[in-house]
Amino acid sequence: MSHEIDLSDPGLPVHQHRRTDTDPVAEKKAERQVALYFVLSALGTILFIYAYIFIPITSFVFVPLLGSTNTHQLMLGLGLTFSMLFIGLGAIHWAKQLMPDSEVIAHRHELRSPKDERDDFVATVKERAAAAGLGRRSLIKRTLGLSLGLVGLSPLLLLRDLGPLPEKQLETTSWAKGVRLLTDPGDRPIKASDLEVGAVAQVLPELGAGVRRTLNSIAKDAVLLIRLRPEEFRLSPERLSWTHEGIIAFSKICSHMGCAVALYEQQTKHLLCPCHQSTFDVPQAAKVIFGPSARPLPQLAITVDDEGYLIAQQPFTEPVGPSFWERSS
Repeated sequence: MSHEIDLSDPGLPVHQHRRTDTDPVAEKKAERQVALYFVLSALGTILFIYAYIFIPITSFVFVPLLGSTNTHQLMLGLGLTFSMLFIGLGAIHWAKQLMPDSEVIAHRHELRSPKDERDDFVATVKERAAAAGLGRRSLIKRTLGLSLGLVGLSPLLLLRDLGPLPEKQLETTSWAKGVRLLTDPGDRPIKASDLEVGAVAQVLPELGAGVRRTLNSIAKDAVLLIRLRPEEFRLSPERLSWTHEGIIAFSKICSHMGCAVALYEQQTKHLLCPCHQSTFDVPQAAKVIFGPSARPLPQLAITVDDEGYLIAQQPFTEPVGPSFWERSS
C-alpha cells in the first residue's frame, strides 16, 4: 500500500533556505570559493608535474632528515594530494551551497520505470544538468575544466616510469669474442668443472678495466648457463658447436615481454618465465613449447680459453629481449 506525503502537514519541519538562495552577494562569494578550490587543485597538479620533470632528485638538499629521494617523493605526493583534495572540496562546496536545495517527493511506483519515462531519460539528464547551474556559472565551469584537465595528466606522466623504448639498444650487448663469463654475483671467472650436470648459473660478461656496469647493461647482458649431458641435446650441428661439454648458454630476457627467465625444472629440462608462463625446452635450444612467447631465447655461443675459463665465441647473433621491440615476429 502506497502513501503520499502532504507537504502542508504542520508536523513536517519548515524548509530552511540557505543564505546563498536568498542573498546574491553570498551566492557570488560561494561561487568564488568553489573556483578557488579548483584553482588550488590545478596548482597542486602543476607542482606534481614540475617536481616530476624539472627538479632532479639530487637537488633536494634542504631536508637532510628525509634525504633527497624521500623529499622528492614527498613533493610528488603533496602535489597529487592537493590536486585531488581540492577537486573534491570544490565539488562538495558547490553541491552544498549552490546546487538546487528544494525537497522532492518520490511517490512509490512500480520498480520498472514506465516506457515514457525511459524514453525521456536523456531529456531528464539534460534538465538536471541545467538545474545544477553549470551552464550559467562560467567561472566554475572554466576552473573545473582546468583542474580536471591538469589532474588527468598525472597518470600519463607516471607512464614514464615504465622506461624508454629500447629502440635499437637490444641489438648489441657487451658480449664479444673472447669475453670471459663471470659469476653473478661474485664477478669470478667460471670453468666447466664448476658446474655439475643439472646446475644453473647466472653470468655476466667481463668488462674492460675502468668500465662500470650500468643497470641497463646488466639487464640485457644477463645469461643463464645450464649443464646437461651432451647426449641429451637435440640441436643442429651449428648450435651444438655453441655448447661446451654439455653447458649451454641463453639470454635471461624473455622473448615475450622482457621478464627475467628464472625458473628451471631439472626433471623436464624446461626454462619458465614467471610472468606469463612461457616455457622453453633447453635441449632444443630453448624452443618455445608453451605460452605467448613468439621465439626461442637467444643462444650465446661459448667455449673455453687457454686457462680453461668459459668465454664467448662471438656476440649474440640476434637481438635479445622482447620480439615486439626489435622484430616483426
